[in-house]
Amino acid sequence: MIPIGDEPVTHRTPFVTYLVLAANVLIFAYELSLGGRQLEQFIQAWAVRADEVTAVVGGRIELLPRVLLTSLTAMFIHGSWPHIVGNMLFLWVFGDNVEDNFGHLSFLVFYLLSGMTAVLAQSWLTPASPVPMIGASGAISGILAGYLLLHPGAAIRAVLPLPFLFLFPFFVPAWLMIVLWFAGQLLNGYATLTDTALMSGGVAYGAHIGGFVGGFVLALFFRRPQRRPRYAEDVRNRRYYR
Repeated sequence: MIPIGDEPVTHRTPFVTYLVLAANVLIFAYELSLGGRQLEQFIQAWAVRADEVTAVVGGRIELLPRVLLTSLTAMFIHGSWPHIVGNMLFLWVFGDNVEDNFGHLSFLVFYLLSGMTAVLAQSWLTPASPVPMIGASGAISGILAGYLLLHPGAAIRAVLPLPFLFLFPFFVPAWLMIVLWFAGQLLNGYATLTDTALMSGGVAYGAHIGGFVGGFVLALFFRRPQRRPRYAEDVRNRRYYR
């Protein structure tokens, strides 16, 4: 299932969500302007690596500034069109409601911390890997966890990525979509643990899992009491705030 919208109403403009989305798109556009060798150098310079994270944990404090910096910059780098389109779609659908509850600055801090917990989780699973880790997936996984905590009964508009069926959107409860998504990450993550070839590159499922778990814990501290809907709002939206 691919989410394309949701029903909960926001009460403020999600400036941070828009800015993060724009930053990712602009950086990806810059990546497209680079040649093959230049792009590789760019990724090597700004992506975070599990072996460097492991080295810092092991006592190489001189690497700490680089690891902290690249843990942040790596969240804004993507490797392909499907990579960035998928991440930005999930950010667009789920980010505004989480930001609406947390507030702008708190949401930004939450987003970055979720991404950093994702880095720690993937580094724990593949401690010696020199493969660059890039993408916003870990941070967005944290947003999904926050959304699950805030709006479990929300109606998510979704489509199936199959020929012709994507023309027929349908609604699914947020808790079902997010739980199924997380179950898929667990299954794929387990598969990578049992296959050395998969662990050497590809999708960092450990980062998805770590970002989700970290985001859920963080959301317990960042969330605020839900606002009551405005009088003029559709009655069906009121169920999201009970």
